[in-house]
Formats: sequence, C-alpha cells, structure tokens
Amino acid sequence: MSPKRILSITLQVAVVLVVLSLVVGQLLGQPVLLSFVETGSMQPTLDPGDGFVAIPAPLAGDVGVGDVVTFDAQEIEGGGLTTHRVVEETERGYVTQGDNNPFTDQDGGEPVVQDADVVAVALQVGGSVVVIPHLGTVAMGIQSGLASFQTWLAVTFGVRSFQGTQGLAYILFALSAVAYAADWYANRNSRETRERDRSRDDGTSVFAIVAVLAIVLMATATAAMVVPAGTQEYGVVSAEFESENPTVIERGTSQELEYVVPNAGLVPVYAYVTPASPGVDVDPQRLTVGSRGEASTTVTLTAPPETGYYRLLVAEHRYLAVLPHGVVDELYGVHPWAPIVAIDGLLGGVVVGLGLVLLRGEPARIRSRESRERPPLYRRLLRQIYR
Repeated sequence: MSPKRILSITLQVAVVLVVLSLVVGQLLGQPVLLSFVETGSMQPTLDPGDGFVAIPAPLAGDVGVGDVVTFDAQEIEGGGLTTHRVVEETERGYVTQGDNNPFTDQDGGEPVVQDADVVAVALQVGGSVVVIPHLGTVAMGIQSGLASFQTWLAVTFGVRSFQGTQGLAYILFALSAVAYAADWYANRNSRETRERDRSRDDGTSVFAIVAVLAIVLMATATAAMVVPAGTQEYGVVSAEFESENPTVIERGTSQELEYVVPNAGLVPVYAYVTPASPGVDVDPQRLTVGSRGEASTTVTLTAPPETGYYRLLVAEHRYLAVLPHGVVDELYGVHPWAPIVAIDGLLGGVVVGLGLVLLRGEPARIRSRESRERPPLYRRLLRQIYR
C-alpha cells in the first residue's frame, strides 16, 4: 500500500471518528473525546459552535480554579450538560461561572458543583483552552440531518425503532451493507479481483476480521460495565425536627438507606459503591452480584449542622467478573477505569488470539474454481490435531 493511500485512509478514519464522537456524545449526553458549546456564555474563550477536546473526568485528575469543566447542571437552562469555568473551590464543591456571565451559576440558583457532577475537563495548553472553531456547528448540522432522516424513516415505515440511538445503529449497519454491496458490484469483473482470489497471500485479512470481532466484544463489555453504573443523588433536607421521610433528617444526625445493585446480565459483576460527597458513608463498599441477581449495601446519610437542602451523592462502578477479585481490587485502587481497560484487553486479546491460532493468519476468501482442490478448513484443522 502506497504512502499516499495510507495517508488518505488515515484522514478518512480520523474524520469518521471525529464526527461519530460528537454525534454519539450528544446522543448519550456524555462527551466522547470532543465536545462543543451551543451558547455564548463562554465567550470570548469559546464562541457558539466552537469545539474543544474533552478529557473524561476520571482521567483529568483533580479539578482546580481556572479549569473549564463540563458538568451535569441541575438548574441552568432546565438542567443538562453545561460547560463553564471553575472560579472558586469550597468545602462543599466548586463555584462555576461562564466567562461571559456577570454572576456565578450558584448566584443564579445552581447547586454547588461536586466532583461527581463533572463529566469532562477541557484540554488547556499554556493556560488556554484548545479551541476547534466551528466544530460544533458542523456536528449540530449532522445531528439535525440525522434526526430528520430518522423521523422520515419512522413515519414512512411506521416503525418507531428507527429513532434514537437504536435507530442510528440500524442506519449505520444498513449504510455499511450498502457500501459493501456497491463495492462488490463495481469490482465483480475486475481482473485484479480474480488474481487476488487465486493468490495465497491476498484476500480479506483474518486479522482484520478478528480485530473487528474483538472491537465489537470490547464495546459491548464496556457498555455493560459503564451504562448501569454512575452516580446516585439523594436530596437531603437538614431539618430542626425528626421526620418519617428518610431524606428529611434532623440536623447533625444520620439516616440509613438500602442501596440495591441489580445485575440483569448473565455474567456476574463486581460492584464498588463509594461516597461521592461529604456526609455519606457506605458499608460494605464492595459487592459481588451473581448472574441475573442483585445485592445490597447500606448507605448512611448525615445531615449537616446547618438547616437547608443538600445534595448527597454515591458513586457506583461495576466490572464484569472475568478477572480475580483481588486483581480488580488492585486495579481499582490505581484508577476506577483501570479494571475496564484490563477486562477489555483480556476479552479482545482472547478473541484475536483464538482467531489467529485457529485460522493461522491465512487470508479469508470466497472459494473459487482455482481453490477447490485445496481441502476445507475443518479438514486441515483435523490434520493438524491428529498428525
């Protein structure tokens, strides 16, 4: 393959990854590598439609004053993801403000932002945010076009499943199938294709096939670990009196609640339930949940001495039980994402290893007249076993 062809493919893959990360991030409500702003609250740092590199909060490390963060707002524009700058750090959390706003978010009624609310941190170099101009404008245009197309499909065929993320998956699969069919039709009589079929060294790379299978398996495993997990919020009122309501707690006292971790999958999981804000205690913090079962732990909420409304948070992380519990404990102690990386690596490595061992790295081809004299794969495998 020529360097020019390699560069072309690399650029195409990069463009696809950028577009997918933006569109998928918007659909999931979670920045994926890249994000953007839609309003002018961060001007002149970020104009409406400008993009930026979004570092996931677990990888970004400690948040400090001056950082531009994307957090899950409770009140701003009805709630949802908001990108503003941290202007003050207090015992209860972070005070945030848009660079173009005359007052802080908390002066406008937004609760103090806590670590569990922060989903991403904007990449800064030399104290300045790395800005990608108009990236969000393009992403919003693509997202709007996809939404309109999905709505048209749903109305035309009378099938609601064409909408949302599930419908997007259907569309991408269909487009891939159409592209493959078009490519096959355009090259069906090509002399180069006939020569490739007769060649031992050409054809569809087995490594490419098993790599795709490995990626699909790792993506599925990651979704099974990440999607059910997250942050549980308890809205607690610190009151002057006792109450039968478990979240109305007499100031300075505590209330115990049961926290249930369900597992709807066939593979057992390890769940780690930990405090994500002051005033919360969890015991035990580590659970093993069997196949299609559930387990529970006790969450203790403590009302602050001052009366008022407080947000107390609990964070949950879960991992497929394909590694020994002790190994997952050690990796979790390094970083909550470390077990996910290790589990994905294990699953992907097993798929790739088995594929290469069984198929011995030979190219996969549709059998032709020239290759009929060659024994089929299962016979060659039997010969290898019994020779």
